[in-house]
Amino acid sequence: MTTQPDAPRHVVATSGEADTVLRRLAREGWQVRSGFALPGASWEVGSSTQQLVLHGRIADDDLESVRLAVLAAAHGAGVVAVVDAGSAAGRALVDDLTRLGPVNRDTAVTDGADVIANLIPEQRALLDRLASGDTIAAAAAAEFLSLRTANRRIAEARQLFGVRTTREAVLAYLRQRQRQPE
Repeated sequence: MTTQPDAPRHVVATSGEADTVLRRLAREGWQVRSGFALPGASWEVGSSTQQLVLHGRIADDDLESVRLAVLAAAHGAGVVAVVDAGSAAGRALVDDLTRLGPVNRDTAVTDGADVIANLIPEQRALLDRLASGDTIAAAAAAEFLSLRTANRRIAEARQLFGVRTTREAVLAYLRQRQRQPE
């Protein structure tokens, strides 16, 4: 099982939002396919030669589709799911996908508050420690993460903030955290 930090994971409320995301992903070179079942012959689908995004609607109580979507994401496929995020299936999907990396819940370019909301707890903890002066290695040890996992989480955070360096990600995190209401 692998997690691809660049594999898109989107949970949206409407088919229109899903269409917007899917058009953008197709322009970026992703192969778009309806349904969440993985192709039978392929194990790793998120490689640079085979970028696959699976999409579809998940009913409020359809935990089997949630399982298939999470399995696809775990194998490196992108996922675009139309689901009520407040339903049992929606909460399960967001929780499970968040364990793999950031989940985008909106088609618009995110502002600071949304970026912070899309960070997983490990990323927030690492960014807090880096902001207080820890190295990535020290932050990883303090959070009981391997250095490799910490580096991946920070790379995902950089991608969410749209910056190139860890220092820029920490600064963006601090600026946007200050803007959030208490």
